[in-house]
Amino acid sequence: MSRKNDINNTKIRDGKMDIKTYVQTGDGLEQWNPLMKGEFPISAEVLKKEVFPAFQVTMPELTKDTYTYNEFIEMINNHPDLQAVKVHKQRFGYMVNNTICETGAVLINGAKIETINSESTEVEDIKKTIKDVGLEGVENINYLQAIKRVIGMIDKPLAN
Repeated sequence: MSRKNDINNTKIRDGKMDIKTYVQTGDGLEQWNPLMKGEFPISAEVLKKEVFPAFQVTMPELTKDTYTYNEFIEMINNHPDLQAVKVHKQRFGYMVNNTICETGAVLINGAKIETINSESTEVEDIKKTIKDVGLEGVENINYLQAIKRVIGMIDKPLAN
């Protein structure tokens, strides 16, 4: 997590890094697109041109051509504006109103939260699903915002 970034969501799973970037909000719904995919060991060039710019922080000095996962995490842990966060998701997918839906039990550094989402290119189908499951008026936040609230990077309550 980056204190200075709210538009690029970076995750590492199974030795692969994935960065998604915020595109727009319409009718209270967010659109995100892939920005970068990479693997460890990761090149200094990718860190310089893609990863640290996505974090929107000062680049640490890079002295090697490639970095292992552990070396990268050490860079994150040593950076004053970055924090590594352990996230574990147990997800359950299904379809509602032609939207791809998912509920999940998520552990953020051990703190459990429950999530629900609905995805589609058809905004009206998502809005109908939100109404049908009784979530109208519930704050819609992304993982960046939820994680920052749980770890104290943002001083806001998680649930409404």
